[in-house]
Amino acid sequence: MDEAVPDRVYPTSKLPLYLSILASDAKSSLSLPAVAFLVRIWLSLASRRAAMIQQPPWSEAMEKSSAKLFLLKKADLLSRFGGVAPKMAEEAHSLVIDQVVQKALDDAKLTGKDLSAVAVTIGPGLSLCLRVGVSKARRVAGSYDLPIIGVHHMEAHALVARLVERDLQFPFLALLISGGHNLLVLAHDVGHYVQLGTTIDDAIGEAYDKTARWLGLDISKGGGAALEELAREGDSHAIKFKIPMRQHKDCNFSYAGLKTQVRLAIESKNICAQKDSISSAATPHRKSQADIAASFQRVAVLHLEEKCERAIEWARGLEPSLQCLVVSGGVASNQYVRSRLQQVSERKHLRLVFPPPSLCTDNGVMVAWTGIEHFLLGRYDPPPPVNEAEDYVYDLRPRWPLGEEYVQGRSEARSLRRARMHPSLTSITKSSLQ
Repeated sequence: MDEAVPDRVYPTSKLPLYLSILASDAKSSLSLPAVAFLVRIWLSLASRRAAMIQQPPWSEAMEKSSAKLFLLKKADLLSRFGGVAPKMAEEAHSLVIDQVVQKALDDAKLTGKDLSAVAVTIGPGLSLCLRVGVSKARRVAGSYDLPIIGVHHMEAHALVARLVERDLQFPFLALLISGGHNLLVLAHDVGHYVQLGTTIDDAIGEAYDKTARWLGLDISKGGGAALEELAREGDSHAIKFKIPMRQHKDCNFSYAGLKTQVRLAIESKNICAQKDSISSAATPHRKSQADIAASFQRVAVLHLEEKCERAIEWARGLEPSLQCLVVSGGVASNQYVRSRLQQVSERKHLRLVFPPPSLCTDNGVMVAWTGIEHFLLGRYDPPPPVNEAEDYVYDLRPRWPLGEEYVQGRSEARSLRRARMHPSLTSITKSSLQ
């Protein structure tokens, strides 16, 4: 994206409307489930020096109605496949995206002529689903001669905290936890991050979802919420699961081994997901299922706590003025996670910021806000052509690191594949400043 503000000046003194199109976020492996796809409209009051989001009275109802069309299909996909099959997700996105965008504009009583810019997620995520969002974004931007901002999905999770907490300043430490990612990053500025830790295999959200499915829970509204609800009935110390990676003194995560422990525990109790599906308190294995859920959750979150505490110490070494910990991503909606990390922040004397649950799960608002942050810094691309060639190659970044890796954070346990990995957002930002 261009760093310098071009000669053409786009309107920022009025109330510009940012159409944000959010595509699926998941690892490149086709065996992992994709997550929510939403299209939302958000009004912003922006200037060259400051930006403030104003929520109009119609926004909540409009957001719910514009998202409903896809969410119904998403629930069907989750129930049918135990997650969202990538090709099925792409087809579902393609079928509804035009309708959802138009409904959002209609509900807002606005047209494309009222738009000032388009922000769209270009990675990381599944290429199949990213392509649907990027294609639509470019068509909208081209039709109305609008600048376009490519957004990093995980940066959007981190920066939405600055929308919620207007006085949140850089630097801050961010723990980003979702179905496809576990990241600990030190945020120095917009587009400038240091990666202190990441997952070497599976993310915590993936572990929650798989455990919920193995236990026979209804995951149509998400495995994490279903498992947390069941865990409230169980004994969190009933099953002695091992805490992952305690021997590695770094900030990286691993949930593949814990998943294996859970699967073996379920098999040892002779629990069959279909046969023993939890639908009532009368289920024969409900107590065992609740104990497994509670024990899994305690260890999964304890792993987060331990790595987070080490990351705080590392971050303070790099930025002694650090005062805030931001926790975002879909798993940050979990109340047990929130309560445990609140204790961590209190022990470490840090202010803790959680976006509200509606802004933790994937949403268009966070993409719009991140687009605003970059737009005000002059980081956007010019409008695409009205009639783009059918064979145009979209800029999709399915494997796109957020920050540069902290040298001390490298671990011998790392098993992440690095093939076809796009240069990090931070390295791209730095290059544009030179």
